[in-house]
Amino acid sequence: MKKVEDIQQTVLLDADIDKVWKKIASAEGLEQWFMPNDFEPVEGHEFHIQSPFGPSPCKVLEVDEPHKLSFSWDVDGWIITFFLKGIEGITEFTLIHGGWKQADELHTKPDEKSSVIRERMNNGWVNIVQHKLKEVVEQ
Repeated sequence: MKKVEDIQQTVLLDADIDKVWKKIASAEGLEQWFMPNDFEPVEGHEFHIQSPFGPSPCKVLEVDEPHKLSFSWDVDGWIITFFLKGIEGITEFTLIHGGWKQADELHTKPDEKSSVIRERMNNGWVNIVQHKLKEVVEQ
């Protein structure tokens, strides 16, 4: 069986690392480019993201301000990690969406194979990271 590869998106943002951190590590900031939520940047904090499929339970796994933020997303074992690297006034932002099942395993909410969901979500992350986050941070 083939395990689905992690999604990875990297973008250079024309903003300093502290500004980017505020947009990724607060409920208000996340809502501007991702989805409504009740996130708090506290390890162990349980929160919900309001996805198109309904509320998704999440839990903050790691907070290393302003360089790394990681949380579990929903019930299928997904882990979302944001890495930030400040480079002379700009920020390299990398998202990794890991914790995928085998390619032909079903995901519960959308009732689709992992490989299909991964492809759909990869396309979504391209738009979210390359366009929405960039737009919100560089305003």
